[in-house]
Amino acid sequence: MTSQSTPSRRQTIISKLFQFCRQIIGPNTSAKSASVSSEPIVVTRGEHGISRKQFSPNAIKVLYRLKDGGYDAYLVGGCIRDILLGQQPKDFDVVTNATPDQVKKLFRNCRLIGRRFRLAHIVFGREIIEVATMRGHHEAPEDKNQISQSSDQGQLLRDNVFGSIEEDAERRDFSINALYYSINDFSIHDYANGLAAIKAKQIELIGDPETRYREDPVRMLRAVRFATKLDMSIAPKSEKPITELASLLDNIPPARLFEEVLKLFLNGKAEANFLMLRKYGLFKSLFPDLDSILNKKPGGLEHTLVQQMFQNTDERINADKKVTPAFIFAALLWFPLLARTKEIQEQEQLVEYDAFAQAMNKVLSDSAQHIAVPKRFTLGARDIWHIQHRLDKRAGQRAYRLTQQPRFKAAYDFLLLRVDAGETQHTELAQWWTQYLGQDINGQKEMVKNLGHPGGPKPRKRTRRRAPKKPAE
Repeated sequence: MTSQSTPSRRQTIISKLFQFCRQIIGPNTSAKSASVSSEPIVVTRGEHGISRKQFSPNAIKVLYRLKDGGYDAYLVGGCIRDILLGQQPKDFDVVTNATPDQVKKLFRNCRLIGRRFRLAHIVFGREIIEVATMRGHHEAPEDKNQISQSSDQGQLLRDNVFGSIEEDAERRDFSINALYYSINDFSIHDYANGLAAIKAKQIELIGDPETRYREDPVRMLRAVRFATKLDMSIAPKSEKPITELASLLDNIPPARLFEEVLKLFLNGKAEANFLMLRKYGLFKSLFPDLDSILNKKPGGLEHTLVQQMFQNTDERINADKKVTPAFIFAALLWFPLLARTKEIQEQEQLVEYDAFAQAMNKVLSDSAQHIAVPKRFTLGARDIWHIQHRLDKRAGQRAYRLTQQPRFKAAYDFLLLRVDAGETQHTELAQWWTQYLGQDINGQKEMVKNLGHPGGPKPRKRTRRRAPKKPAE
């Protein structure tokens, strides 16, 4: 009964909020570019129906501590958006007019992070409440607390410019994230028609899309992720410049892109994100070698394997099963690895295994220029690749020893993935390992004994000839 009433209540809340917005701002707002108003739409506690019980208790503590310290404080962005959409928020972000140093003085459990924009992290055990100072326009006059720097392409390199809540709303990326929950009267302040965007199910940039993408190209990845996560579409004006500006992602530090890739592929919407990244040309800046291979063979084995891997990843995540980034990167770099192996074999006349070992180093080195994958995951990918070459060597104790390798299960799953994608030449090998893993120790020994002669006579045991005894003296 509860599961049926929750969606209808959510729809009623959003519908009432939308009607409230239309009375003030008029119809057809979704067709226009999102802009920020100096006088927001204020939705009172009785009109939006959101309770403080739906927020993290630690986030509420932070809000009240800032309020008691004489500062303005709001919950902002995703947590408000997700609750309105009936989803469970993962993060609770706070915005305030207190500077990072002032926030640190209020909280002993605070640490300051960030260079591009200074943030305060309030640590409550395993939960972190992120507190940001309201941002201002980066053209503002500089002083010791107002530091801004842009690249020649318009990308913001440093952005420690503080301002008012209206300016902060203008600096938000999407209209659905410019929603502020006030701890003073529990109202929602909508500065950019975010409630209307939620109703219209559109991801819409605030301000001029090209300028905003140039300021931070990662916004293009965020637009894709929000669209798939929230089951929305990217508004036409926000969508139009993406393909043309996709190459700006090349200017983003590889370490930051690694974090964004994890958000894209470990959120239960990996397949949808993969297809949308390919659609807009964003995948090329993340995995250029694989993108080139996929373009040469549209709909081929390579595309099938990658898409199937993402489908499997989504199924595991949505079933609360463990997923390791090492497996994802092993799959994404597999075909560039094979191509580089073949190239090295032809150029240096090496045997396949030696060429394969050299190719691994080269592929991982090239990939690191775009995405800085931590060593613990690249080592895992290496193990998965190495074991692929050892899976057909099963005689004696080899099969048993191989199963004792830490990455064996991941490597076995990778073999199954290859077969499912169309590498039928490995079907018999995959079936053998599946049967082997289902046997007890005696059954496994018997399977190894029968390798090469199924059902046939066992090999003749060779007897050792003893040397004749020397005659006694």
